[in-house]
Amino acid sequence: MKRILDSRFGIVFILAITACVLFLILRTALLINNIAVLDLKVLDIPLIYGAGLIYDLAFLSYLLIPVVIYLALLPNKRYQGRIHRYIAYIIAILVIGLIFFDMVSEWLFWDEFQVRFNFISVDYLVYRREVTGNISESYPVPLLLTGVAICTLIVFVIIKRPIDLALKATTSLKKRLVGALILLLIPTGCYLALTSETFSHVSENNYKNELAKNGPYQFFYAFFANELDYEQFYQTGDKQVLDQRLRGLVKQDNQTFTSTVPFDISRQVSNVGPEKKLNVMMIVVESLSGDYMTRFGNKLNLTPHLDELANNSLFFNNFYATGNRTVRGMEALTLSIPPTPGQSVIHRPHNEGLFSLGSLLRDKGYDSKFIYGGYGYFDNMNYFFSHNGFDIVDRNSYAKDESVFGNVWGVADEYSFLRASREADKSYQAKKPFYSFIMTTSNHRPYTFPEGRVDSPSGHYEGAVKYTDYAINKFIEDSRKKPWFDDTIFIIVADHCAGSAGKSDLPLERYHIPLFIYSPKHVKPGQFNAITNQIDVAPTIMGLMNSSYVSRFFGKDVLRMKPEEGGRALMGTYQKVALYRDNKMAILSPNKKVDVLEDVKTVPTIHDRTADPALVDDTLSYYQGASYQLHNGLMLHKAGENK
Repeated sequence: MKRILDSRFGIVFILAITACVLFLILRTALLINNIAVLDLKVLDIPLIYGAGLIYDLAFLSYLLIPVVIYLALLPNKRYQGRIHRYIAYIIAILVIGLIFFDMVSEWLFWDEFQVRFNFISVDYLVYRREVTGNISESYPVPLLLTGVAICTLIVFVIIKRPIDLALKATTSLKKRLVGALILLLIPTGCYLALTSETFSHVSENNYKNELAKNGPYQFFYAFFANELDYEQFYQTGDKQVLDQRLRGLVKQDNQTFTSTVPFDISRQVSNVGPEKKLNVMMIVVESLSGDYMTRFGNKLNLTPHLDELANNSLFFNNFYATGNRTVRGMEALTLSIPPTPGQSVIHRPHNEGLFSLGSLLRDKGYDSKFIYGGYGYFDNMNYFFSHNGFDIVDRNSYAKDESVFGNVWGVADEYSFLRASREADKSYQAKKPFYSFIMTTSNHRPYTFPEGRVDSPSGHYEGAVKYTDYAINKFIEDSRKKPWFDDTIFIIVADHCAGSAGKSDLPLERYHIPLFIYSPKHVKPGQFNAITNQIDVAPTIMGLMNSSYVSRFFGKDVLRMKPEEGGRALMGTYQKVALYRDNKMAILSPNKKVDVLEDVKTVPTIHDRTADPALVDDTLSYYQGASYQLHNGLMLHKAGENK
């Protein structure tokens, strides 16, 4: 052991041993603090600490990879120099300080959630203002940080002498490279070990599983996994009971279920008469809040063309987004699923081959295309759409006359619409119907657009909204001249509102967005007042086409809703998910918390689940069902099923 500590890589071993001891102390403290709920048995201790050591080594081996490479390549003369000594001291202090900071953070996090770091901790990076404010008001932050600094210096003083001895080592380049190679194999071994069930699930008692884990390792895992485990963190119910309830919530009078598997809502949709092969232009408008429109009370006349179009369309007055990010809107409009906790499905791994409107229409002979004025690698959009039934048309493929004006987010909307029109021309010439999912970008900061289009300057949201209104109107007017116009349904819908802040956790007004269905030859203008949601768009489009198909959509064809149905909306943040109807909202939160809000549109009052058990059970049915589907392959597209 002495030979190892006195070697070139001695500092790596010193830091690793120190960190493992600190992680051991934290794990033991958490174990003692939770002894009452652990139900410890003789073999639990070696399992918890054994698996824990692997997790600790995994995180440390990843963390120290740059240090190992640096030490392997540094010549002996510089290695033994004064500058390198100070660099080594700084690295040691940083590593120790970060681990002490982690220990404090994990203790507080566990105190609130009874788990190691997960997607909630990643979520804290998104809502930094709220989180830092909450922490500063809840804990003595200056005292804690002072304690971290003092403990870091004490430990550094203890290990400084061994570090100094290691800094005197002289090692040939060959031995350094061999040593580095051996050390770099450790992360690979740890990764392989942690992919096995043995280390990820040491017990049926989840407290024991969490104790075995390493907080920083779990943080980065959650960062890339992008999901909160629904059954672990949210209220659940009996699967068989909720399955039957969910079937009742999604079924309509022209549908028959084709599966008895729990939460498999596959159903045959049967419509009488010939199917209409209508084209679909779905214009998804960046951040178009409902309150931008004059018809919803805006006094600035930002959307004169859209306000006029609303009178000539089937316009939805009580339509709501599922979330407050673009990917949430895309997810709902494409997959017709509730906003499950954590990141959007678009960001998650294993999101390929899902049942989507794009894949469904492609099976029916359509050209399904995702058309975006920006670079589609952003938010994983290109990957998601290309693996779920769409061809990709993004900024990389735009011609010069389609890229005359743009900013960091993408080309101006009028040029995206120009490209969409040209793609429609190609499909028409090939005698194929088309479905184009067009994502706009101009109504987004920095709010820049070509000069001379509207009477407001660039750089402010008012001008950007006016420009968006102008560009959509121009696109529709230009489309009137096209041979495909008469047989095209134009869907105009926002991805989400411009803001998400409000007095409550899920402020209803921050989810209210417009929806237009415009097709002079096929859709009668009117006002639709029932509560509807982005997840209802896909099945409603299929209904307008009088299409018969096997559906896995959670949404409804709202044009077949019965008069007595008041409608509902599903919505959420990263952590909280909700069901809204009848001026009430049931909200599910981590730690299996359930709240019922009454008088949502006026002054919401919070009650427990007993205020409306039926609303709560319906909420559980939607979200537990959607989570179960995603994890059990029940949401997959079956090629050829709908040809």
